[in-house]
Amino acid sequence: MSFRSFRFFLARFTKPHHHPLASMGCSPLSSLHAPPCSPHHHHPHIDERLILDQISHLFPIPTSKFQNSILEPFKPSHPDAKSVDAFLPPEDKLRGVFLQKLKGKAAIETALSNVGADVDVNILGKVLDNGNLSGEFMVTFFNWAVKQPGIPNDVGSYHVVVKALGRRKFFVFMMGVLCDMRKRGINGDSLLLSIVIDSFVRAGHVSRAIQIFGNLDDLGVRRDTEALNVLLSCLCHRSHVGAANSVLNSMKGKVCFDVGTYNVVAGGWSKIGKVGEVERIMREMEADGVGPDCRTFGFLMESLGRVGRIDEAVEVFCGMREKNCQPDTAAYNAMIFNFVSVGDFEECMKYYKRMLSDNCEPDLDTFVRIISGFLRVRKVADALQMLDEMLRRGVVPSIGTITVFIKRLCSYGPPYAALVIYKKARKLGCMISMEAYKILLMRLSEVGKCGTLLSIWEEMQECGYSSDLEVYEYIISGLCNVGQLENAVLVMEEALHKGFCPSRLVYSKLSNRLLATEKTERAYKLFLKIKHARSLENARNYWRSNGWHF
Repeated sequence: MSFRSFRFFLARFTKPHHHPLASMGCSPLSSLHAPPCSPHHHHPHIDERLILDQISHLFPIPTSKFQNSILEPFKPSHPDAKSVDAFLPPEDKLRGVFLQKLKGKAAIETALSNVGADVDVNILGKVLDNGNLSGEFMVTFFNWAVKQPGIPNDVGSYHVVVKALGRRKFFVFMMGVLCDMRKRGINGDSLLLSIVIDSFVRAGHVSRAIQIFGNLDDLGVRRDTEALNVLLSCLCHRSHVGAANSVLNSMKGKVCFDVGTYNVVAGGWSKIGKVGEVERIMREMEADGVGPDCRTFGFLMESLGRVGRIDEAVEVFCGMREKNCQPDTAAYNAMIFNFVSVGDFEECMKYYKRMLSDNCEPDLDTFVRIISGFLRVRKVADALQMLDEMLRRGVVPSIGTITVFIKRLCSYGPPYAALVIYKKARKLGCMISMEAYKILLMRLSEVGKCGTLLSIWEEMQECGYSSDLEVYEYIISGLCNVGQLENAVLVMEEALHKGFCPSRLVYSKLSNRLLATEKTERAYKLFLKIKHARSLENARNYWRSNGWHF
C-alpha cells in the first residue's frame, strides 16, 4: 500500500461526521470501540496507541519504534557491526574530535572519552606531534589525557606536550603548561629545561632563552652547573656561540664551572674554525684551575684541521702525552676527521690502526667519518670494507646513518652497493627510514631493476610503511621502463583507489606506452579514471583551502 493510500485511509478514519467502525465488521480495525461522543465534541476520541498496534499488522514496520527506545536500550541488529571509523588508528580518532569544532571543554572531553581509546604516552605523542591542532586544542587534549589511567602525571608526560608546543612556536601555551605543572607540585628536570631553551633558540628568541635560565625557579630546576651546561649546549648547537660565550663570562663567580662547561663553548668555536677562541678558552681553563681533557684537545685539533693547519694539529696530538693526557677515541677521531677532510686516506687509516694498537675502541663517529669520506671520493669497495669492520665490532649504525650512506651511493653508479648496505642493515635488525626506501625505489626505477623494485616495495610495506604518491610514481615508472604495462595500469588504479592522483608526467608516460602498443581501449579507460580522480583532487584542494574537512 502506497503512502498516498495510507494518508487517505487515515483521513477517512478521522472524519468528524463519519463513523467507519460501524460498517467494518470484518475489518482488521473492528476490535476498536470508540467511546461515546461528548456533547462538546463532534468527533470521537481515538486512542492512537491502538491504531498503531493495528497498523503494524498491515505494514511491515517494527511496532512502536519510539516506545521500544524508551522501554529498553538500543540493540544493534548486527552484534559484530563495526563503527565507520574502525579502520583509523587511535591517534586519528582522537585528533578527529577537534575537527567537529565542539564548543566548550566539557563537550570536547566527553567526545574524547567516547572514542574509547586506551591512551598512553606513545599515543599522546602521536596526537600532539602530528596534524595541525592549535595550541588551545593541544593543551585541552593534554589536560584530558593526564586524567586517564595510562598517562602518568609526572614530568615525563610534560616532556611530550612541551616539546610539541615549542616545535610549533606556541610559546604562550607552552609557558601556561609549565605554570600548571608547577601548580600541581611537579618539578622540572634538565631534559625539560633543554626542551624549553632549545624551542626558544630554534625560533631565534635567544634573549628569551637566556631569560628562562635566569628564572629557573619557575620550572623547579636549580641553577647549577648542569643547568648552565644545558643552556650553553643549546646555544652552541644552534650556532649561537657568541651568545654562549657571553653567558659564560657573565656567570663567572655565580656558578661553578667544570671541564664540560668549557668544552661546550670550545666545541662551538671549533665547528666554525675559530682557533684563537679555542686557545683562549683553554687559557681560561688553566687560569681557573680546570685542566683540559682529551675532548678539549680534540676540539683544538679539529679547529686547526678546518683551517688547513694539519701539521700543527699533529704537533698538538703528539704533545698530549707530555701534558699527562693519554689520547682517547675523541682525540683520534679529530685527527681522522682532519685527514679525511683533506683526502689523505693513507694517513687516516694509519691513525685508525694506531687507535686500535693503543686499545682505544672506535665508536660510531669514527666509522661514519671514514665511510663518508670514502663515499665522497667514490671509493665504494673501501667503504663497504669499513662497513663490514664496523658491523664486526658490534657498532650498530643509526637510522639516519644508513639513510646518508644509501643516499650517497644512489647519487652515482648502479645501486648495487646501496642494496648491499640495505641488506646488511636489515639482517642486523636495523630500522630503515621511509626516505631510504624512497631513494632505493627511485634508483631501481631509473635503472629498470623491476624484480628488485617490487621486492623492496613489499619489504617496505612489511615494515609498516604505507605507500604514498611518490612511491606509486616510482613503481609505475619502473614498470613502464621494462614494458610491464598491464602491471603498471594495475598499480595506477590502486593509487587512484587510495586517493592518489599521479603527476601528468607519469600518466603521460604510461598512456603513450599503451597507445604505442595499440592498447587504445585500455588507454581510454585509464584516461576516464584519471579525469575523475583529478576532479576529486581539485575538489579536495578547494575544500582544504577553505578550511573544510570531510
